[in-house]
Amino acid sequence: MADADLTALRSNLVGLFPGQGSIAPAAGAPWRESPHWPLVARISEASGVDVGHLLLDADEAEVIRTDNAQLATFALSLVAFYSLAERGIRPSVHLGHSLGEFTALTAAGILELEDGARLIAARGAAMARAATEQAGSMVALMGGDDDARRALGDLADLWVANINGTGQIVVSGTRAALDGLLERHRELGWRRATPLPVGGAFHSPLMASAQRDLDEALARVTWHESDVVVIANVDASAHRAAEWSALLSRQLTEPVDFLGATLALPAGVDTSVEMAPGAVLTGLCKRIREFEAQVVLADPEAVEGAL
Repeated sequence: MADADLTALRSNLVGLFPGQGSIAPAAGAPWRESPHWPLVARISEASGVDVGHLLLDADEAEVIRTDNAQLATFALSLVAFYSLAERGIRPSVHLGHSLGEFTALTAAGILELEDGARLIAARGAAMARAATEQAGSMVALMGGDDDARRALGDLADLWVANINGTGQIVVSGTRAALDGLLERHRELGWRRATPLPVGGAFHSPLMASAQRDLDEALARVTWHESDVVVIANVDASAHRAAEWSALLSRQLTEPVDFLGATLALPAGVDTSVEMAPGAVLTGLCKRIREFEAQVVLADPEAVEGAL
């Protein structure tokens, strides 16, 4: 894809692309004068959603809604990515978390921008619908060992959704099952359990109906080979372009193994660059492996000082 072919790759860099939990009201305001802000209009046209409004004017309730948050995060991450590439800095490896995997593939040129926007719109809407059909939520667990992880396997209607680090996971489940987990988490070996303010039981079998809807959208996409390596959430491996449709489908109902994907980064990768709007992945990566430098593109000024 010509959009992504801006400059030579840097083999020591990994680009990190955040998930929807990083977005906040007016997150786009610092980027509004960026020469790459017109990407937001392209994404709005392709998705049929006013993404500029979400990034500039929407209140918290509107912007964090599952379908809106995904498009807003996707757009802002790409504005930051192209701002970085314009300075001659382009990571050789991309790693996204959940939604961020779609952004990582778009930035790599494996997905075209408009296809990425349409997929995100379809995915977000499908996840929101599935959440109304199968009510559920998510809980973050901290401070557990392998025995604590195995103990979860004995609980009904609970599934590991995110593996974010050693002893740091997120589980999805029905509300009744999660209420039981919150009451018993210490007994099961977890030091802390925190309910997450999300709209559904993502990355679990409760998203099966969303997976069917996403599959229809994925069938209409053209995939492109790229010289950028993107490490998949579901199996912590790199893949050829034609394999990504099935991987993105699986991601809706299977865990995001961010721990495994970070450990799978090539040995020569010593620097991470996280795209706007968040810094969550930078913190997760720091706990998993050593980096010589970690950069967060919180605003255009951070881009100017990067690397």
